[in-house]
Amino acid sequence: METVTMTLVQQPELYLECYSVTPDKFAGKSLAEIADLPAHEGKVVWKLGDFFSFSGKAGETAADTKIIVNGNVRKMKRFGQQMTDGEILINSDADMYVGCWMRGGKITVKGNADAFLGIGMEGGDILIEGDADNHVGSAYRGDWRGMSGGLIRVKGKAGNDIGTAMTGGTIIIEGDVFIHVLTHAEGGTVIIKGDVEGRVGGQLVKGDAYILGKLLYPMPGYKKIGTVEKECDGQTYTFDEYIGDLGERKEKKKGEIVWGHIYLKAN
Repeated sequence: METVTMTLVQQPELYLECYSVTPDKFAGKSLAEIADLPAHEGKVVWKLGDFFSFSGKAGETAADTKIIVNGNVRKMKRFGQQMTDGEILINSDADMYVGCWMRGGKITVKGNADAFLGIGMEGGDILIEGDADNHVGSAYRGDWRGMSGGLIRVKGKAGNDIGTAMTGGTIIIEGDVFIHVLTHAEGGTVIIKGDVEGRVGGQLVKGDAYILGKLLYPMPGYKKIGTVEKECDGQTYTFDEYIGDLGERKEKKKGEIVWGHIYLKAN
């Protein structure tokens, strides 16, 4: 795999849309061609080379291309937008929309990520070594298609609206979460290793939420059906199993109702 290292040389005055920073866009290009790729700051169109210096070499394909981003890019958005393969490593915090509509490859953020991480994601892996803000793996505002595949792992805490309208894939938050997990979801798995304040599984059609910490305010549309042992992120735990949302539409498969599930780690 070939590597392109991009190093910040000038901060934007506002916020920079870095939608061109993907292995797909870099593959097969010279460093000069990469520096000419567009980036938006509001309505103003810049070039990546106006803010970054470049070294190394891109691969011939996205799969053969790794991008390393150095410098404080906290005011830069959309790294890895719609990428299909390859790798991106960001050595700082990043702003909104990291990995949005991503279909493959891997993104690692060494710091925190702002809101809308991995929205509409179809495949690939995202690792955030710090915290994430709201709307992890969710649908875009006004849309009903959330994350459908891939894996998002946040080593720290996250905000609210995790996995909204999710249909597949896995989200793992290793810290605490605020409210709204798997709202309107029709599939997928969310694992919260910390505590959740409440509103888990509102209008959930199907999908699974695992909570290893405390759920402060459970929703009324769920019914406990038993205690089970389940594997969760490589370890086996005993969970209290709840089905719901009891007020939401349900489908049948082989004569059995398909429920959403909340698994609360038993004391």
